[in-house]
Amino acid sequence: MDRAYNREMEEMLRALEGRRPRLLLHACCAPCTSSVLERLYPHFQVTLFYFNPNIYPEEEYEKRAGEFPKLLRAAGMEDVELILPKYEPERFFEAARGLEAAPEGGERCGRCFELRLSQTAKLARDGGYDSFCTTLTVSPHKDAQLINAIGQRLSREYGVPWLPSDFKKRDGYLRSIRLCREYGIYRQCFCGCVYSAGDRFPPAD
Repeated sequence: MDRAYNREMEEMLRALEGRRPRLLLHACCAPCTSSVLERLYPHFQVTLFYFNPNIYPEEEYEKRAGEFPKLLRAAGMEDVELILPKYEPERFFEAARGLEAAPEGGERCGRCFELRLSQTAKLARDGGYDSFCTTLTVSPHKDAQLINAIGQRLSREYGVPWLPSDFKKRDGYLRSIRLCREYGIYRQCFCGCVYSAGDRFPPAD
């Protein structure tokens, strides 16, 4: 039976009792972040970490990165810190090596989740954050059970609490669509990596 991660998160939020601990939130893109941040901002001092070496090409990476300041201004959350790492696509291609032809949603995606969340967990540990989480579970195309399993394992490895989530619940995904329209946020038409883009781009080396 699948775990009810959304319910677990809500119980943890209630237990905060007005405290706002520091949360490092891995942010895959501004659209997904919109509804997630709306839910978490009242409970945490949030830092967004845009670590997504899977995004291809660099122009797309920069375009998505540029939407975060617009989102934070429109949402009235300009006190949210934003960390924008340099573009390192080679890290994704190394993680995906041998799985280039794997179906979307399969083992290649699992390795991609692992890559992005492990870097988030490491930064959370080194930065003294109280917990870490990801926006990835807001998507109906992402396996929330797998993402949470990876997060919980990395939590044990790095010694930083993982905030469980299934942000697509309570109409989280639909809310993100509405917020993007309201704020004028660019909403991409593919996951991000060259393999999910199909014929949009030539194969990467």
